[in-house]
Amino acid sequence: MIERRTFNGLGKADHGWLDASQHFSFSGYHHPARMSWGALRVWNDDTIEAGGGFPMHGHADMEIVTYVREGAITHQDSLGNRGRTEAGDVQVMSAGSGIRHSEYNLERGRTRIFQIWIEPDRRGEAPTWGAKPFPRAERAGQFVALASGSANDDDALPIRADARVLGATLRAGETAEYRFAPGRYGYLVPASGQIEVNGVALEARDGAAIRDEAVIRVTAHADAELVLVDTTA
Repeated sequence: MIERRTFNGLGKADHGWLDASQHFSFSGYHHPARMSWGALRVWNDDTIEAGGGFPMHGHADMEIVTYVREGAITHQDSLGNRGRTEAGDVQVMSAGSGIRHSEYNLERGRTRIFQIWIEPDRRGEAPTWGAKPFPRAERAGQFVALASGSANDDDALPIRADARVLGATLRAGETAEYRFAPGRYGYLVPASGQIEVNGVALEARDGAAIRDEAVIRVTAHADAELVLVDTTA
């Protein structure tokens, strides 16, 4: 089963400095059929204008993965961490027992991010933050783990969840496959491009909720950048 969720049909919030589209119920957007997908709780598609950002605020017991699509985001938190994560790179915050942080676009132009929240399978542990570059060339034609709770994904940023966040880049005409273990849920979003997933067409920033598919075969009809979450039910 693959359910296409069109970008125009997502939740919307425009705050001037922030133009947000929400794949799942979040803040002022409530959709009873889109509360979560397995352990995946939030997927926000945010455009942040220059100088805009989220002031210091708190989180607990959530794995928060930020994938930067354009520009850069600057993070600062109550642990003393500070870092700038730029396009193509990923940061992970394991909120654990509690952390406060801010995120700002300190660039001259706009910044676009996917922010992905995954329910942890361990609660109350010490909070952590980390970031890592993931060159797009290394993801060419294949899915590469960017953040993962699996010890086998030793090049990925660690998360405290039975989940994987993966990225891929495909040129027009290229195909990549991904295999799911039985009972897993997937959620796929093309950050750019046009693709087909097991016969289901997706435009840029559409979502595909995937269940009971042993393998997905993704073909790009235009150059595409993909982000996929594989999670427990």
